[in-house]
Amino acid sequence: MSLLRVTGLTKRFGTNEVLRSIDLEVRQGERIAILGASGSGKSSLLRCLNFMELPTAGVIELDGQPLGRERRPGERIYRESELTQVRQRIGMVFQQFNLFPHMTAVGNVMEGLRTVRRMPKPAARIRAEAELKRVGLGDKADAYPAHLSGGQKQRVAIARALAMDPEMLLFDEPTSALDPELVGEVLGVIRNLADEGRTMLLVTHELGFAYHVATRVIFLADGTIHESGTPDEVLKNPRQERTRAFLASHKQYSL
Repeated sequence: MSLLRVTGLTKRFGTNEVLRSIDLEVRQGERIAILGASGSGKSSLLRCLNFMELPTAGVIELDGQPLGRERRPGERIYRESELTQVRQRIGMVFQQFNLFPHMTAVGNVMEGLRTVRRMPKPAARIRAEAELKRVGLGDKADAYPAHLSGGQKQRVAIARALAMDPEMLLFDEPTSALDPELVGEVLGVIRNLADEGRTMLLVTHELGFAYHVATRVIFLADGTIHESGTPDEVLKNPRQERTRAFLASHKQYSL
């Protein structure tokens, strides 16, 4: 079943076209790893999918329903109430955690439940504590971000996204800001979510992890999907020279 369909997705910042007419279909339960060099459009793609950035052109469909309405050919407008609903259905985990420093771990996880879902505080806390326990932080509910390691902060951020019960999770290089010894604990949580059958798009440089966890791998270059296929096809037997060159520069990983 197609959960998300993207047709002709284009994003420009001024004269800089960072995404160029991307077509993509995401089926329920798929785990898609998105690879590419810096500046290839990976983060912009994720940010357009949950409308943190508005697409310049193209159509995004969720469960077969086009989002926004056409104002003129090639241009769509969106209601903020519609986008708020989309962001609940498509959760996002950022590279830099984006936690509120003045809130405890449980407070950060509760925030969306209280402000967006209007959930009563006791019920929101119960749900938030359950999600923290799921990511292995049941004992850190009342700790502030300043007293957490980078890996723990990222796990709080994952718990925050899970608390909204999204249909799809977007991970934007979730381990790139972490010290090497902390990467494994975050990847372990993501692996557990994959085992649950979660639909996920993951921008990552952890190519070994992508090989073992993803059901599909996409290689972006110059704002386009340069190559797409199974992990074996893209990571072991890439067809495109540019993909081969990218993989050759990441020889430290092991499949």
